Amino acid sequence: MATSLGELLDSARRERFVGRRDEVASFDDALAGRTARRVLFVHGQGGIGKTTLLAEFRARARAAGHVVVQVDGREVDPSPEGLTTAVNLNATVLLIDGYEELRPIDDWLREEFVPNLRAETVVVLAGRDRPSAPWRADAGWRHLVAVHHLDHFGEAESAALLAHAGVEPAVRTHLVRLGQGHPLTIALLADLAATGKVPDALADAPDLISVLLESFLRDVPGDAHLTGLATCAIAWLTTEDLLARMVGADAPEVWRWLAGRPFVTRGPRGLFAHDLARDVLDAEFERRMPERYHAHRREIHAHTVTGLRATTGPDRQRHAQGLLFLQRNSPFASAFTALRAYGSAAVVPARAEDHDEVCRIVERFEGNAELARAWLDEQPEHLYVVRTPDGVAGFAHHVFCPSGSTLEERDPVVRAVLDHVAKHGPTRPGELVNIVRLVGGARDYQRDPYAALAAPVSSVIEWLTRPLAWSFGITVDPEFWAPRFDHVAFAPLVDVEVDGRRHVAFGIDWRRLPVDTWLDLMRERGHSGENGPPPAALLRPPPLDRTRFAAAVKALLPVLHRPDQLGASPLIGSALASTATGPTPERLRASIEAAVAALADQPKGDQLRAVLHRTYLRPAPTQEAAAQVLDLPLSTYRRYLARALEQLTDLLWTVEIGDVRLPAPPHRPDAH
Repeated sequence: MATSLGELLDSARRERFVGRRDEVASFDDALAGRTARRVLFVHGQGGIGKTTLLAEFRARARAAGHVVVQVDGREVDPSPEGLTTAVNLNATVLLIDGYEELRPIDDWLREEFVPNLRAETVVVLAGRDRPSAPWRADAGWRHLVAVHHLDHFGEAESAALLAHAGVEPAVRTHLVRLGQGHPLTIALLADLAATGKVPDALADAPDLISVLLESFLRDVPGDAHLTGLATCAIAWLTTEDLLARMVGADAPEVWRWLAGRPFVTRGPRGLFAHDLARDVLDAEFERRMPERYHAHRREIHAHTVTGLRATTGPDRQRHAQGLLFLQRNSPFASAFTALRAYGSAAVVPARAEDHDEVCRIVERFEGNAELARAWLDEQPEHLYVVRTPDGVAGFAHHVFCPSGSTLEERDPVVRAVLDHVAKHGPTRPGELVNIVRLVGGARDYQRDPYAALAAPVSSVIEWLTRPLAWSFGITVDPEFWAPRFDHVAFAPLVDVEVDGRRHVAFGIDWRRLPVDTWLDLMRERGHSGENGPPPAALLRPPPLDRTRFAAAVKALLPVLHRPDQLGASPLIGSALASTATGPTPERLRASIEAAVAALADQPKGDQLRAVLHRTYLRPAPTQEAAAQVLDLPLSTYRRYLARALEQLTDLLWTVEIGDVRLPAPPHRPDAH
């Protein structure tokens, strides 16, 4: 008996499984040990049924008592570390879908990984490409490998698939002709026929799929299902958490419906739409319902950013990957997709042994690595690298100031940057200046694709998790990097020559364009491809120092319920008033109220919160009346009020400089 929805789904799919007798027999023989074959290659074009066949293999192996691990190549970094992290080595059956995504480690997998598995293990590698020559040419592998090319269904198999889908016999022959033996096309036709709509004539399979998917937009069961379908088209990976954010309590039902769509694959971490289906659906959603489409993109973007901030370790790379996927028209997004074809595209914290490689690369291209070595020794935890079998392929090193290090004076570039900060926007207590001091790749230094990947991925991780006043990116190749910095709204602010080489620092003051506002801008630019300075409407006034900030809080509290006074407060330019569309008096008041409520979590905070509440939020006519309502002597009330004001100001300051985030209002899914 099925014990989970996943098992029910597998059972339903098995009931509809048809054909592929030779492949199933080959797998069964390998499971039972009736053949020497231990590695099965299954290859064929998109939509030909590879994933469906793997689901059948998984069910048969589990029924026979085997421990099965299934991996989707799209979810795994194409590196030895990426695959070994994803695989349980105690499994007796390993199924890898999307094997074309792991081509960069094909040699390692053939020469090291598979030979080290137990002798009884059965491995199935399913992808669009036929196996590379060594799998077929080596005498040993020829004895252990079976290769199966999945072709189109014949008429009998096509008819059987339609019959299992419940299609009436009267229309099966017509649909068999239209489907041309392409399993995904036939499955889509079957779903369409279930609605009573049978097309008369359609073109070849890709066009047919496009037309059918457009039809599905009109025949979705409900509004929540339509949102789920859009989510699957927009997001890199649709997880249950994301779906719950998008459709609320309908998530389980929508998840089941999506997972049952013939163009959706259920992987270990979530749901993927077929590549062709994703492209068609994404374009159709934007064309037909642009406002709703962009609202969904905003929600998915926000969910991805939240996940990146909340996680550590390898999960951060997964969320960064999802964020890059949403930035499809960014000059940085293509680097990730392109580099996966060559090897690892994981930007990870460096190890101590990476430092020598990084310094050798810097010395080779800049002639001197003395400062690079000194900064790596000083702040080793801020070096990020991309590793390939050849070693460090790309890197980015972040410096954070003030650090108290003498290097801030010794390094002419850092000194020039900090001089600019002191002149144009000094840091306030608790704030940091972030400088991406070193960026490069092993082959083409700062023009290397791995450098263009390491810098933005590591930067987003650092920018989203630290209280920053400024960020700067240093380049010795401004011709190459200027358009990229222009896209992310960084301006050339510092130009300094060191050892005869020009260094340009592109920067941004986060107090004037908060990182969350910047992320929204990047989301829009990643879709539109726009560049240039940030819109003036998004910029805040120059930041307040601590003394002026405290005075502004004290002056604001007595007029908290007067919108005209709130709008005139210097705090309207602070983080307390910031929203995605610009500062508002309503947001400023809400931030003050949230901070007052948050005081209750501090020692004796209930008393402080109550005093502020009766004085400013729901004020009594006079302080004497407030003391009477609170049953406090007037002198005690005033002492509490002074302490409450001090602690409230301290809390609001930590919000202003980014150390603390006030609780956000409860999320409400968009209603359309």
